[in-house]
Amino acid sequence: MYWCAIFLAVGFVFCFFFMEETNYDRAPVEMVDSSPVSPVSSQIAVDSKDPEKTSAIPKVEPEPTLIASTSYPRKTYLQKLALLDKPRPNNILTMMYRPIVFLSFPVIAYAGFSYGSNLIWFNVMNATAGLILAYPPYNFSASLVGASYSAAVIGVGIGAFISGFLGDKITLWLARRNNGVREPEHRLWVFALNAVLVPGALLLWGLGAANHVHWFGLIFAMGCIAATNTIGLQLSISYCIDSYKDLSHEAIVSVILVRNTMSFAVNYGITPWVTNMGLQNAFILAACAGLAQVLTFLLVVKYGKGWRAASRERYYRYVAEGTKLGLSGH
Repeated sequence: MYWCAIFLAVGFVFCFFFMEETNYDRAPVEMVDSSPVSPVSSQIAVDSKDPEKTSAIPKVEPEPTLIASTSYPRKTYLQKLALLDKPRPNNILTMMYRPIVFLSFPVIAYAGFSYGSNLIWFNVMNATAGLILAYPPYNFSASLVGASYSAAVIGVGIGAFISGFLGDKITLWLARRNNGVREPEHRLWVFALNAVLVPGALLLWGLGAANHVHWFGLIFAMGCIAATNTIGLQLSISYCIDSYKDLSHEAIVSVILVRNTMSFAVNYGITPWVTNMGLQNAFILAACAGLAQVLTFLLVVKYGKGWRAASRERYYRYVAEGTKLGLSGH
């Protein structure tokens, strides 16, 4: 804790004196369209059977012209350090309740559930690592228990490659099969890999420890769980952002609220769960729950597009409100 306090103190001083204030008012630039056709009426329908694509492709309009431009003097160094540089509207309450309201969007709620669920399995492994590796028959020292997490670091790298590079390739391939239209749900198919790795890694970790498997099996399971954790987190966040780009910065707060609530709750139950059921039974149950959790992506693949189409009007309304309050991310 002393080292944590030292690092935080140094970070505070560095950020205060050397990092500029990021609270910049990005008021929307007023644009005027020289065409008499309004942006709404200028859109054309693509497929009346697809409510999401209806009026989605606008016609090519003349380039809008900027009404006026304003220049501002550069602030001095001391002005940049000011805690209160000018009066600002108090949007704290709005910023607090909007992420909670966004949980009424099924896609955002699922993204939070998926994020939290994948993080839970790493928490379960993390909470039991010391109990398993530091005692017979493994008898790892404290430093070796810490060194075993190098497998998790490798797993995170592999998971990032799978969900990032390979995930993009899979998404593009599915888009080509969908007549060149990319849907956010295409990215979720990478969860099919997690449907194998999550239960498999949990079984190898719990049953392996209960039956005294060679230590390499446990380290390998640790790397697999870390990989599935990274895949799940990245896919959940990407799906949320792809679905609601203009609300992404607030929607991520909603996702994190769900994630932290789930992570906070499960940490209180891990130790009594494993103690009362034993490693073998506890992780058999964990593997079944993990498989069920991952397979929920199939429901989202099937119904996610309909959820997004049904929430379209509310989405645009919240974007307009955020822009008016200066909370818009674009």
